[in-house]
Amino acid sequence: MLSVGVVRIGYWCTLYLLNRTINMVTLRNSTKIRTTPDEIFKWLKNLDKNYREWHPDHVKWTNETENLDKGNIAYYEEYIHGEVHKSKARIIGIEEDRRIEFANLFPMGIVCPKGSFIIEREGDHCVFTATLSFRFGWFFSRFAKSRIKAIEMHMKEEGENLKKLLEKRQVQ
Repeated sequence: MLSVGVVRIGYWCTLYLLNRTINMVTLRNSTKIRTTPDEIFKWLKNLDKNYREWHPDHVKWTNETENLDKGNIAYYEEYIHGEVHKSKARIIGIEEDRRIEFANLFPMGIVCPKGSFIIEREGDHCVFTATLSFRFGWFFSRFAKSRIKAIEMHMKEEGENLKKLLEKRQVQ
């Protein structure tokens, strides 16, 4: 008889092999914000202070180290689709005033391995783009439509809320 551990290892190995042959789906949301790239970047670098203000479904964000820099790990919790999601993410790329890229760690990283915040200047405003990439794109698009809609709505609300927060600062 196979032990539970062997079955679990087989399960995760199967998921890994499936990932090598199955396309990823990337969800993307862009929002125009009347501010500077520097202001958006500073706000994102202080997510430990700003996270709960950003969206009512955000519960917690903590940096395992003092700053949000490449290689550092952050822990976050948020409600999506009525369920709390707890995850750790490693910052894998930072380009000052332009982008922050992260890789979700186990177990979230199995399904949603990476995401990013991208800032692009366009005239007197910036375009803030959030992305999340999901493995098993065919599965999600077919069997998890309500979850995809909930994530897309959450990302859209984050963009709109960030716009309100940062443009309000510009007026003051």
